[in-house]
Amino acid sequence: MAKKVIIIGGGIAGLSTGIYGQMNGYDTEIIEMHKIPGGQCTAWDRKGYRFDYCLHWLVGTSKGGFNQIWKELNVINSQTEIVDHEVFLKITGEKGEEFIIYTNIDRWEKYLLKMAPEDFKSIRKMCGDMRKAASFDFPEPMQGLKNLGKKIKFLLHLLPVIPLFIKYGKKDFNSYFRELNFKNQKLIYFLGKMYGEHDFSAIAYILMLGWFDQKNAGYLIGGSKPIIERMVERYLSLGGKLTLTKKVSKIIVENNIAAGIILSDKTTLRADYIVSAADGYDTIFNMLDGKYISKQIKEAYDIWEVFTPLVQVSIGINDEIKSEYFAQSFLNENIKIGSTLLKQGYSIINYSFDPTMAPKDKTTLVLRYESEWNNWMDMKDEVYKAEKECIKTDAIALLEIHFPGIANKIEIVDVATPLTDVRYTGVWKASYEGFMPSSKNITKVLKNTLPNLKNFYMAGQWLSPGGGLPPSARSGKKAIQQICENDKKGFVVK
Repeated sequence: MAKKVIIIGGGIAGLSTGIYGQMNGYDTEIIEMHKIPGGQCTAWDRKGYRFDYCLHWLVGTSKGGFNQIWKELNVINSQTEIVDHEVFLKITGEKGEEFIIYTNIDRWEKYLLKMAPEDFKSIRKMCGDMRKAASFDFPEPMQGLKNLGKKIKFLLHLLPVIPLFIKYGKKDFNSYFRELNFKNQKLIYFLGKMYGEHDFSAIAYILMLGWFDQKNAGYLIGGSKPIIERMVERYLSLGGKLTLTKKVSKIIVENNIAAGIILSDKTTLRADYIVSAADGYDTIFNMLDGKYISKQIKEAYDIWEVFTPLVQVSIGINDEIKSEYFAQSFLNENIKIGSTLLKQGYSIINYSFDPTMAPKDKTTLVLRYESEWNNWMDMKDEVYKAEKECIKTDAIALLEIHFPGIANKIEIVDVATPLTDVRYTGVWKASYEGFMPSSKNITKVLKNTLPNLKNFYMAGQWLSPGGGLPPSARSGKKAIQQICENDKKGFVVK
């Protein structure tokens, strides 16, 4: 009989683990707490409108190791339509001044040089770093590469970016920015506002623009929902079992071997292997009672900064609203939405470029802003209901400024808060992408095994600073590669 693998969590990482597990002859079952799979990669339909909580761009849409994984998982196939935007973001300052970030490095460089010719050397240096990063590919992980030729190829792929990691790997964006020593005040203002006071990794910033320049970070038409639907279709077609609305409370450990799970309704399920693709904190400190913790894990959960939670206000408009830029950010530190003072401003996304997001001649708009977890963690029900109503009112008033007359055309408003995210995914501190990639952790990856615990693996966004869909998908593949290695069998992709 095939060995049983229980996978906790039905997001990208869990589905990836299940798909690769089925490919390799394992009997897998995914246990998901929500009534739908997807985890952080989620969207919901309301009155014909689709409100997407996740996808804006996806690394690996055209080439490389991640592209290979997306094709293996059926995320990208011959029918998938991909859009590569010319503009990553338009930012409007507090005084109405505008700043554009183009996805093409050459075009952005020309734009910056025209704005700040006095910063010629600094601009060329920054864009030069991005061009070097643009040549970097994401090959297959070393795990599973058995022959020397493939390992050499893997290392050659790393060569272009190694000098950048050596130089900037332990540097945050603001330090990198200061060292460039810009003189133009407009440039200083906008680049200085990009990540605020966050310790955001310089190398992560450099790599991001490189991916866009190579048209390897496009948007998949339809957004998050069809991504998950295609993965589920792939998983079920391989014979996998998907169990919804069941929450895992404990992982059964016998003689330091993971042997099964206990659900919140006290049901017990046994397995040969357990892979947790659920929230990292919940897995380690609750399901396993904090009994298997390494020094690295303690440091990560004690010290590493996490992404600030988001509030998302999604609005269905009974009109066709066109915007020159699909994503815009507004820097205004004096605005409050609900009880949150917007330190980082707010963003508006117009989904009119994606015809699947709203009925014909109608538009889906999304307003987003950061709101600290401390604002929400102890909020009582009555206060929470009032807060959501206040957010709704304030968000509509803001949109009315940008799109006069829009308030009278609104058909539906949906407010998703950090508490919404926690309720449906169990994510720690409502951090939608886990650990922020910083100067302290960008070169680190948490092990997917725990000390002294056998037949147990982890997958998902909490293993790699920066989180996101690509590392999560790859972590599922890696877990099955390790299980195959443990069983002394070759890993295959079908």
